[in-house]
Amino acid sequence: MDLRETRIDGEVVYDGKFLKVERDKIRLPDGSTSHREFFRHPGAVVILPLLPDGRVLLERQFRYPNAQVFIEFPAGKIDPGEEHLACAQRELEEETGYTAGKWRFVCTIHNAIAYSDEHLEIFLAEDLTAGQQKLDQGEFLETFTATVPELLEMVKRGEITDVKTIIGTFWLEKILSGAWTPD
Repeated sequence: MDLRETRIDGEVVYDGKFLKVERDKIRLPDGSTSHREFFRHPGAVVILPLLPDGRVLLERQFRYPNAQVFIEFPAGKIDPGEEHLACAQRELEEETGYTAGKWRFVCTIHNAIAYSDEHLEIFLAEDLTAGQQKLDQGEFLETFTATVPELLEMVKRGEITDVKTIIGTFWLEKILSGAWTPD
């Protein structure tokens, strides 16, 4: 069975500075029609910053839609035309002040497939060197470190609920055990 849905026409319902909301009329696999409303997102990168002592660099940041502080890996939006690795390098330095001597691509994840085309490109950053944060205007966060076992406990206790951070933690566990090797 062909499960694809085909766009007939559509419109941009909201065109914001960061997100677009689209509403498309589509043809379903059985030939009937329906509508889909979804966010267009430029994509983002996620960095798994591994310090020489095996600790991981993380952030605490308030996220307005959920009105709470979240524990997260450094991450950021990909600018138009920006290479994914260049974005990861830029975001790590801006948010944490660190630069990395070694970068490896880990994987791509799609975190909201039912209502967004957002994709997250995850990179492992190693051989870190500390520097000065270069936060964007209006950006506030604090950094801290934890071990992978500590991160796993935070996930288990529900202290980390951010999906990119949970997936990144599971990847780090596999990478550090030697079970998985990123590109």
